[in-house]
Amino acid sequence: MAHAELAETDFCCQQEEARLAALAATGILDSPPEPTFDAITRLAAEYFHADTVLLGFADVSRVWIKSSWGEPVRELPRKGSILEMVLAEDGPVVVSNIATHPGTLARRYICRRLEIQSFASAPVRSCDGRILGALTIFGSQPRRRMAVDELRMLESLADMAAGQLELRRLRRTIVTCGPQPVPAAKSPENTWPRRPDLRAALEQRQFVLHYQPEVEITTRRIVGLEALIRWQHPERGMLAPAAFIPAAEESGMILPIGDWALAEACRQIQHWNRELPAPNSVRVCVNLSAPQFAREGLADHVEALLMRGGISSGQLGLEMTESSLIPDTPTALDVLSHLRKLGVSLLMDDFGTGYSSLNHLHSFPFDVLKIDRSFINRITQGEQPLQIVRTILELARVMGMDVVAEGIETRAQQRLLEEIGCRYGQGFFYARPMGAEAVTNLLRLPGRLLPETKPAEARAN
Repeated sequence: MAHAELAETDFCCQQEEARLAALAATGILDSPPEPTFDAITRLAAEYFHADTVLLGFADVSRVWIKSSWGEPVRELPRKGSILEMVLAEDGPVVVSNIATHPGTLARRYICRRLEIQSFASAPVRSCDGRILGALTIFGSQPRRRMAVDELRMLESLADMAAGQLELRRLRRTIVTCGPQPVPAAKSPENTWPRRPDLRAALEQRQFVLHYQPEVEITTRRIVGLEALIRWQHPERGMLAPAAFIPAAEESGMILPIGDWALAEACRQIQHWNRELPAPNSVRVCVNLSAPQFAREGLADHVEALLMRGGISSGQLGLEMTESSLIPDTPTALDVLSHLRKLGVSLLMDDFGTGYSSLNHLHSFPFDVLKIDRSFINRITQGEQPLQIVRTILELARVMGMDVVAEGIETRAQQRLLEEIGCRYGQGFFYARPMGAEAVTNLLRLPGRLLPETKPAEARAN
């Protein structure tokens, strides 16, 4: 064998070793089912009307199937597999009719008992671009050539799987290699605030709402406001939610505090309706805690608040994280359906951080999703983080949902989001959370257009 051929063989072996090491770092092989990956295959099946969808990862000698839709498959030989073709092409592979395709594909592929006559496969890559697996849709009949936008959608779903794979790797790295927390010493300071402190704060009206604008990215026009609770403590000053919300959840005070925040937001909407011209009314979004969401009669409570204040249902939005929905999915679906009938906006907050966000996005009647700030913070750090956000935008478009990008802090982030078609955003690049009086002044501006300001350095809401 010539020296050049030996060098090329060594290089290929090194590349394969690096690929297998990246695959091993994810811990994906032989792992139990995970709702996020199952949701991706289901969404691919529904979007492409596919008979079978496989999300698989290539080991040394096998393709291990992490998730399947249609015909159940667990493992396939790697030799001669479609995933091996994807590796060879270093990109997508599309075959509209296996019977007429030249070479090894002249024969029909059999997926258990299902005859396959067409397929399309897109690579799932690691953060450094190595192909670890592929998302493949199969058809039992020949199909027309795949359109450009269809191939882009398939690649977007594969990129979504890659994003979840990277999050999985990061979580695994933190668990196995990260520093172990040191238990805090018990002291009076560690236990503050207690339930009596929170009860007193509620009774003495020490809680206040600040509002952060949601804007149209291209124009800086204010399209909504997120209500964010603060504690104006007489001795400790203005406290952010992180200082007291965990204690409120543990003590059971989160329900009355959350009810106060919802009622206060409705009262403020009523005030703005009186003080500002009708075209200046905007949607105010309030975060619901899990106990609020689980409470019987939530829709009736919201309807009573709207009627009491003479508020249009379109002026109120309710934000929920998926942790509010997971404990009882059938009940959650029923509650969301009743709220949707009222006409209030339903927003999934912190999208992308949970284990089954995609599943809930598909199942529940949300009309807006808010991309978590952790994704926005990374979009300037490479193509894959940007592609993940682009994929979320495409999924939302397919499902008829609006998207708000949270945590925009720099002009570079704003420009990238504008380039990939994200319409709405929120973050310190535009405005900090502020009191109602300051918001009133902004809403009086011509066209509700936020002036250009130097972005703040702080990060937490």
